[in-house]
Amino acid sequence: MIVILFRSKLTAAAGEDYAQWSAEMDSLIRENPGFVAVKSFRADDGERLTVVWFSDADSLRAWATHPRHLEAQRLGRTKWYEYYNMDVADITRTSEFTRA
Repeated sequence: MIVILFRSKLTAAAGEDYAQWSAEMDSLIRENPGFVAVKSFRADDGERLTVVWFSDADSLRAWATHPRHLEAQRLGRTKWYEYYNMDVADITRTSEFTRA
């Protein structure tokens, strides 16, 4: 399993067009073979964290090179993001607990 930690802060230019692209990316990633889950969070200072899980490196590679995702990346760098930082990691251990 692979996890992506995507930290970012949006510019003032990230308006309705960003929201539409974000919704499209959310839909597309969920259709990507090997996609497991995604969760997003926002801190009080406006920084955002999106955590994405993929089953394997090939699935992540397919997403990273998806034509619409590549276009969203270009728009993000030119218009929507003040900054972003992405960490990609292999999960080496998982532990779970669920109250009955």
